[in-house]
Amino acid sequence: MDFLLIPSVGFLMLLLGTLFLVGEMLVRTKGLLGVVGLALVTSFFVFHLSGDNIIWILLLYVTGLLLIFIDGKLINDGTLAVIGLIMMIAAVIIPAPSLIYGVLSAFGLITGAALSPLLLKIFPSRKMWSKMALKDRLTSEAGYNSVNSSHLKLVGEKGKAITPFRPVGTIEIEGKHYSAVSDGEWIDSGSEIVVVKVEGTRIVIEKVKVGE
Repeated sequence: MDFLLIPSVGFLMLLLGTLFLVGEMLVRTKGLLGVVGLALVTSFFVFHLSGDNIIWILLLYVTGLLLIFIDGKLINDGTLAVIGLIMMIAAVIIPAPSLIYGVLSAFGLITGAALSPLLLKIFPSRKMWSKMALKDRLTSEAGYNSVNSSHLKLVGEKGKAITPFRPVGTIEIEGKHYSAVSDGEWIDSGSEIVVVKVEGTRIVIEKVKVGE
């Protein structure tokens, strides 16, 4: 098992292990990816850790993975997922036998997590992170309007964010409410916004900068 001391091997094990573990949250494979990913990650930790250290390091890694799962299943704003990823990175850096090994291990973990969405092209989705939608009931009685061709006229119009955008939310323009999405930007409720484009059923907005 001395080959596990090679930094590139540690990089590959964590890349594949994280790819499969995070992928198990994204796609339905009857647990196959999860088993393989768990085996790879466990082998990494068992080789590099001993005694009491293995318990709290594994707990750090598993807790990070759990936070990513909770974010994808329940919250969907990315905050817990980022915290979880940081915890997982710390868990693989701490037991690393050298600085280079630690850096490559962390990079392998990040790369595996980043590549995991590619599994959606192969396996059926679990539909996690699909709740990135409004919790409000967008009814006409509440002043909401369905998306249609008339929304093209909203481009360039300014209004106000009624809900926080993470990145989906609700805007108000001239007393009417619309569901919209920011262009990757997190916007607080009450912020002045402007509609920058309409793409099919999507109204895309951005926050009005001070002075504009």
